[in-house]
Amino acid sequence: MHLLLTNHPLIDRVLTTSLEDQLALRALEFDAAFVVDKSLAASGLLRSTSADLVFGFVADARTGGITPATAHAEELWRLGLDDHQKFFVNKKTENQLIHEALDLGPYLRDDYDLRLSLEEEVEVQARHRLWSLRPDQPVIGFNTGCGPLMPAKKWTVDFHRQVIERLLAQGHRNLVLLGGPEDRERNEAIGRGFPVIQSETSRGVREGLQSLAACDLIITGDSFGLHLGISMKKFMIAWFGPSCAHEIELYGRGVKLMTEASCSPCWKRHCAKDKMCYDQIQIRTIEEALAEGLNWWTAQVPASQPQTLDVNPI
Repeated sequence: MHLLLTNHPLIDRVLTTSLEDQLALRALEFDAAFVVDKSLAASGLLRSTSADLVFGFVADARTGGITPATAHAEELWRLGLDDHQKFFVNKKTENQLIHEALDLGPYLRDDYDLRLSLEEEVEVQARHRLWSLRPDQPVIGFNTGCGPLMPAKKWTVDFHRQVIERLLAQGHRNLVLLGGPEDRERNEAIGRGFPVIQSETSRGVREGLQSLAACDLIITGDSFGLHLGISMKKFMIAWFGPSCAHEIELYGRGVKLMTEASCSPCWKRHCAKDKMCYDQIQIRTIEEALAEGLNWWTAQVPASQPQTLDVNPI
């Protein structure tokens, strides 16, 4: 994660949990500390430095229980204890909940602020040109994976292939498979026999960020890649099964697709149901979301560039 923040113009110094950085942290004093993670590890790091004010969450030194550092964090803390409130009553995004928990003032829906270097911007443009096999069509990225904790957040290989086959039949040509090192073999299986582009998956998070930035529209589950795509101001078609769609802010650049499973959301790491939530979504809804994305893309394209979409109507 620190690679995403290093050299950001609004951040003076990035320290990690390495022993060397923990020693450096002990030498520093701060006006305020913001602890977002509800964990003993985060509270332990807090003990390694000096801060006049603490916002977010702290640990009880005797019991190890995590408690709100101030009254502002109580709502977010309670949501972590009550699934009904978290799943069905709360309507705030996680962005707003964290903003309020840290007492950062009025919530104004501030967008993500993640920067590319000049060299990376040049590479993104080059990659976009390379992947624009049809310049009159947007580059559509499929972020196929997710973290290992909740594997049900991603579609199956077979369902990815069904969606790609449908898009190819409609005339879409700029289709890119995205992911990390753990997705390489899976992406090869998804793309086998299809005229799709396999992006590089083995060169780290900033390489993946550039590939996401080189796409115009991104189809993804609720994953790290979803947040990276949002940060790059892409149109996101985001699928939700076990997690809470209302917690994600797309800033008007995307569509949320919901599983038809009655047990969603559940936040379960493992599921034994015969029919999984990722098997309960209609390709038709994906096509409708893509149609919205195409309209969004057409509005973004400069007048000097081709805007005629040579694809079959949905």
